[in-house]
Amino acid sequence: MQVSSLNEVKIYSLSAGRSLPEWLSDRKKRALQKKDVDVRRRIELIQDFEMPTISTKIKVSRDGQYIMAVGTYKPRIRCFDTYQLSQKFERCLDSEVVTFEILSDDYSKIVFLQCGRFVEFHSQHGHYYRTRIPKFGRDFSYHYPSCDLYFVGASSEVYRLNLEQGRFLNSLQTDASESNVCDINPVHFLFAMGTAEGKVECWDPRTRNRVGLLDCALSSVTADTEIDALPSISALKFDGALNMAVGTSTGQVLLYDLRSSNPLIVKDHYYGLPIKSIQFQHQLDLIISADSRIIKMWNKDTGKIFTSMEPEYDINDVCLYPNSGMLMTANEAPKMNIYYIPVLGPAPKWCSFLDNLTEELEENPESTVYDDYKFVTRKDLENLGLAHLIGSSLLRAYMHGFFMDIRLYHKAKMMANPFAYEEYRREKIRQKIEETRAQRVQLKKLPKVNKELALKLIEEEGEEQQVTRKRKQKNLPSLLKDDRFKVMFENPDFQVDEQSEEFRLLNPLVSKISEKRKRKLKILEELEAQEQEEEEEPEGKASDAESSESSDDEKGWVEEVRKQRKLLRQEEKVKRRERLKEDQQTLLKPQFFEIKEGEEFRSFKDSAKKQKLMKKTLGDRLKLEEKLGTLNVSDTTVGSKQATFKLKKSEQQKKQQEAEKLHRQERKTLRRSASHLKSKRGRGRLFR
Repeated sequence: MQVSSLNEVKIYSLSAGRSLPEWLSDRKKRALQKKDVDVRRRIELIQDFEMPTISTKIKVSRDGQYIMAVGTYKPRIRCFDTYQLSQKFERCLDSEVVTFEILSDDYSKIVFLQCGRFVEFHSQHGHYYRTRIPKFGRDFSYHYPSCDLYFVGASSEVYRLNLEQGRFLNSLQTDASESNVCDINPVHFLFAMGTAEGKVECWDPRTRNRVGLLDCALSSVTADTEIDALPSISALKFDGALNMAVGTSTGQVLLYDLRSSNPLIVKDHYYGLPIKSIQFQHQLDLIISADSRIIKMWNKDTGKIFTSMEPEYDINDVCLYPNSGMLMTANEAPKMNIYYIPVLGPAPKWCSFLDNLTEELEENPESTVYDDYKFVTRKDLENLGLAHLIGSSLLRAYMHGFFMDIRLYHKAKMMANPFAYEEYRREKIRQKIEETRAQRVQLKKLPKVNKELALKLIEEEGEEQQVTRKRKQKNLPSLLKDDRFKVMFENPDFQVDEQSEEFRLLNPLVSKISEKRKRKLKILEELEAQEQEEEEEPEGKASDAESSESSDDEKGWVEEVRKQRKLLRQEEKVKRRERLKEDQQTLLKPQFFEIKEGEEFRSFKDSAKKQKLMKKTLGDRLKLEEKLGTLNVSDTTVGSKQATFKLKKSEQQKKQQEAEKLHRQERKTLRRSASHLKSKRGRGRLFR
């Protein structure tokens, strides 16, 4: 079962999942159900609810007990009994069925319109009668008050066949060149037919005169629609006494009131495909219209979309089970789809368990799994070189990553690492070779990693096996053969470092434990030998020996640990001395720095002085500046203090002053003295 949701309307696809071939035996089917999870979890509401190749039409009898479907190949009809949830019968036909009608409440009276202009009648036992109409038929309707069948097709005439008299009556002459569909109103029995010119003609069966004409082609053309050819009528359905829905070959559905020539609402499917079926759902005032690609449910008053479904295969016909939320479709595939929509209504009586099933699914929702999409994080996108796709329609943000099409992911992965498949193939081949090697006769070889540990374990196992054989006990599992510790002897990351400090401190303890174990084994062997000789010893002797031996072992272990610690300290001292020697031998080379153009080198003392000044308080800095003469603080007559300071000159100002000084010196050297010019009256003056 697949669950989809659109506009918060849940749709349960009951026919989703794998279907089993008909030629499989029951035993093989049961075996497949045990092995395959998808086959086991599928819901087969009606057994073998399918056709060999495709299904073209599907209908429900008026009593609701029988579901009938026609399809190919070979042309056939299948009747399914809903009370038994299985197939009632199957009948093969001579030619393909265009459409059919159930005349009785059950399956006892059926009429088929076939491709070869044949009209075939079936009764409860099977084939009853067959006749032929002059032109190829496309649709027909049954007029219950007069027992007349109205056939429309590739002709301007509407053929009438009276089933009570068993003969053809005078045909109705229309203005259309061809007719595609027809329907009879269930209330006042008005006959309507849709023509290839996009018109609907309404006829009164009592007077056999045309009473109305609707031009639906002009009404279906709006500003948004793009039409390449003249729309023809492809579907027609009455609702009550006054409403009628018309479907066009360009994908529009028009809802009419018979009292008006203008449509109440025009709904476009936007696929440009002919409308195949129109159904009315009265509980929620919905219209269910379908073309070959999509089934749309929309409100007949507002035109607002209620929900929609897009099956995997093209749709040929849609049937709404009366007074329920079940919908069935005939497809271009062997399996006929069954949908259950709880919002439309309850499940039918013969499958009332669906309500409980859907309620349980809503209470315990499962996480949705996308088979056609791959979840990637931002880091994965960067590794694949697809980070630029973030924000585009190719990535859909979800939680801490994105969903992307699995095909795009595989292509990008191949581009990022084209040899990934080769590496994967080599690894698989290597694993297969190792598996075959494991099946051969193996010699006792030590592993590549932790050889000493493996040798130690093998020796201990040999000793323990000897003891267990004597005692007739079961052997304990070996660490070398245990899969949990298999990696320890294969992966080099688990190699025991015997030079590490931890190993050197623990090694005396481990060696002593192994020695204890050997001694215990010897003691046990001696005890067993004594028991066999039936020699009795006084109590407490063995325990005293053991206690003395254990105390000696502990003393020896402590001494060995102390020795190891002393060795470690000595090694550390040696390493430190070597480092000091290396530091002394290394010569410190001077570092040179390049000064930028236009800048002068200043001593490092200036920066040191500035740093010292920044650390001092404001009062200390003011005192230093007073000493240097850059700051002068004096008291005023009012009582306040007056501070005068000299600003530090910039480098440009200093350069300008130096240039002025040089200019003055040059002027002094070039200037002529005027001492020889003296006045007669008195002493002459020098010009300055």
